Amino acid sequence: MQFHHHGYVSGDPRVKPAAGIGLNRPAELPDEMDVLIVGTGPAGVIAAAQLAEFPHIHTRIIDSRPGRLEVGQADGIQARSVETFQAFGFAPQITQEAYRITEMAFWRPDAEDPRRIVRGGRAVDDEHGISEFPHLIVNQARVLDYFLESMHNAPTRTAPDYGWEFVSQRAVDGEHPVEVTLRRSAGADEGAERIVRTKYLVGADGARSRVRRSIGRELRGSQAFHAWGVMDVLADTDFPDIRTKCAIQSHDGGSILLIPREGNHLFRMYVDLGEVSESDHGNVRETTQEQVERRANEILHPYTVEVREVAWRSVYEVGHRVTDKFDDVDEVGSRCPRVFILGDACHTHSAKAGQGMNVSMQDGWNLAWKLAHVLDGRAGDELLDTYSGERQQIAVDLIEFDREWSSLMAKKPEEFENPAELEEFYVRTAEFPAGFMTQYQPSIVTGAAEHQGLATGFPVGKRFKSHMVTRVCDANPVHLGHHATADGRWRIYVFADAASAGAPSPTADLAAWLVDDPASPLVRHRPEGADIDAWFDVKVIYQQPHTEVEIPAVPDAFWPRVGPFQVRDYERVYATLPGEDIFEGRGVSREGAIVVVRPDQYVSQVLPLTATTALAGFFDGIMGD
Repeated sequence: MQFHHHGYVSGDPRVKPAAGIGLNRPAELPDEMDVLIVGTGPAGVIAAAQLAEFPHIHTRIIDSRPGRLEVGQADGIQARSVETFQAFGFAPQITQEAYRITEMAFWRPDAEDPRRIVRGGRAVDDEHGISEFPHLIVNQARVLDYFLESMHNAPTRTAPDYGWEFVSQRAVDGEHPVEVTLRRSAGADEGAERIVRTKYLVGADGARSRVRRSIGRELRGSQAFHAWGVMDVLADTDFPDIRTKCAIQSHDGGSILLIPREGNHLFRMYVDLGEVSESDHGNVRETTQEQVERRANEILHPYTVEVREVAWRSVYEVGHRVTDKFDDVDEVGSRCPRVFILGDACHTHSAKAGQGMNVSMQDGWNLAWKLAHVLDGRAGDELLDTYSGERQQIAVDLIEFDREWSSLMAKKPEEFENPAELEEFYVRTAEFPAGFMTQYQPSIVTGAAEHQGLATGFPVGKRFKSHMVTRVCDANPVHLGHHATADGRWRIYVFADAASAGAPSPTADLAAWLVDDPASPLVRHRPEGADIDAWFDVKVIYQQPHTEVEIPAVPDAFWPRVGPFQVRDYERVYATLPGEDIFEGRGVSREGAIVVVRPDQYVSQVLPLTATTALAGFFDGIMGD
């Protein structure tokens, strides 16, 4: 991480100096604000944490609970989410306390004695090394805690306003065109109502979202009429794989998904309660804890589990539903969207694929940087149309995947043509649940793949896949993508041609254009009085090893002067790491390439080094001519 460029920092460098709204942030919920977020779940808190990085944007986040969540429902953290945590600065801390999934065991009926279960196979969790980040299990409440800390340490000092519930909203005239009625849900004045106004309203208030209903959106889809009992427990058991993720299928068709939890002793079981009649009307939710435990022991035979403490439990029916739009505009372009929905408010599915919290966080990040850029004057209103356009299709894809996975988990052993079918599906589809199959279609923030051949390992529309390089200034081997923080900036990665640093070349010409030409986005869109890197983070990667790159020869564009003291930023210049050449590993042309990456880490453009006109036009299309 970087600090000291604004002067010596003697305390925790993660606590940024208060600025803008953070200098005089109202302790009580004000009458007007820029963004009002309803719900402090994963989608809501990541949105608030991103917006908190913009000093002059006034964001408030409310929740009907009286305080922080203590026991979370979700617990699966996919690799893409850990990658996101890295951008927000807490991946190492949460990884240290989490349970790490490295393998999954598959248990099924013993062919010689079907009433007994036996281990049928094991699968490595990331057999193909699709990510350098791990697959984790950690309580959702702890994920929220880290995001709450991130927003509190940000310049705006954002904190939740607990004890408020959303009642209704309507459009009004004026600078804050969304009028919201709220009700106190906790405190001495419980039941009291008040009205606030906001420029944008964000509904991250769960599957029963009132914000969703207020804009006339409905969750549409199907219900599988299959029930599961889920419990987080401390228990005594002789089941040998209790600390390994397991899919367990019994002779009578019942199944269990076992998830070890952080801290060594706790574990979660999703226990198959069987099919539910369409006339049940939710009665299965009255299934007792004793009944769930009894069913678990029937499936686990000949092993037993004796529950000693229940930390959390629930009974639910699998449903797959999604709304047709994630904002309040029916016809794109007819007006600016003002109300948005995130996470469970716009898509619901089973919990067994570990996707709910992960996909919801990407919803929140996708929307938040776009809201921030519009409010901060970095982009026009039309940018907000891309939120629903991008994320709604991702939700549809997720539900299709979850429907297949849930169906396989509910199948009886004799219905499988191949006993290893579940295991093979898990391995074959690993990239999807890990969060790496998302690919956004062309829009104002995602270009076409016309020049994809210049960098085949960085597909346009997909997240920027990091790779090891050498940081030239200190010879440290580092992951190129890990330097990108959730600061709202665009990344421009310049993969140099074969010429050495400082020699006449397309790379040198591009560097001169970036800092000198009025058409360059760094010059054209530079805020008055701001550093050259205020909105754009430019990095160069040379093909030579670091011993052949002399920093003084590197063009100024790649090691700019920053901060009030105008000191050089040396951490923008990289070289190939011997044995892990990024040009070879990510299919980057030896003629060089420009890779443009959005603030939420998705590749927007791949261009030749000479395509300055196209680069300028791309950003002019977003930020205005």
